[in-house]
Amino acid sequence: MAYVKLHGAWASPFSCRVVWAMKLKGIPYENIEEDLPNNKSKLLLQYNPVHKKIPVLVHGGKPVCEYMIIIEYIEETWPQNPLLPSDPYQRALARFWVKFADDKSFVVWTLLRSSGEEREKAKNESLEVLKTIEEHGLGDKKFFGGEEIGIVDIAFGWIALWLGVIEEKVGVKLLEAHIFLRLYAWTKNFKEVPVIKKNLPDRHDLLLLFTGVRQKSLG
Repeated sequence: MAYVKLHGAWASPFSCRVVWAMKLKGIPYENIEEDLPNNKSKLLLQYNPVHKKIPVLVHGGKPVCEYMIIIEYIEETWPQNPLLPSDPYQRALARFWVKFADDKSFVVWTLLRSSGEEREKAKNESLEVLKTIEEHGLGDKKFFGGEEIGIVDIAFGWIALWLGVIEEKVGVKLLEAHIFLRLYAWTKNFKEVPVIKKNLPDRHDLLLLFTGVRQKSLG
């Protein structure tokens, strides 16, 4: 098997998504931790000259960029333990929710970097995102695809840890257990999957990092 490397960063939900996918599929790889944002390696810049960002998967010397493109590549290259449903319609639905996760997650990061009216707007938009997932995404399933973790769970993985750290840092509560019953239960189930549990960033370290991010953003 060709050698696999991952250029990533421990705190990045984008990197972690790729890690989860590879761990779920049992793919051996070498992790290369990038020093972001100001000391990117020459190899990272060589492999991703367009966006100059992580994650980058290198398989047999060939780079693949953008986290969901990487996961789709992984799915096609290593078909064991599939992350996408076999049914074409269910695959389409999964890709719909993956795109929703990508399109809407930015509002939560806006919350971390804002204050005043901008923060309140980001809070309300974040609540709308969670409400949509609660009412239309999960249904009564344990995971988004049913009883097994899949690509949509990976896409929404930032809710399981990063959201709570942002809530603590900003001083707001979004994911209330009594309001978002299904989504709250999903976060618990997701984090208890052994592969996920072993490959989540340390919460305290993440909180320290986000403290610096927020201080820098607010000046």
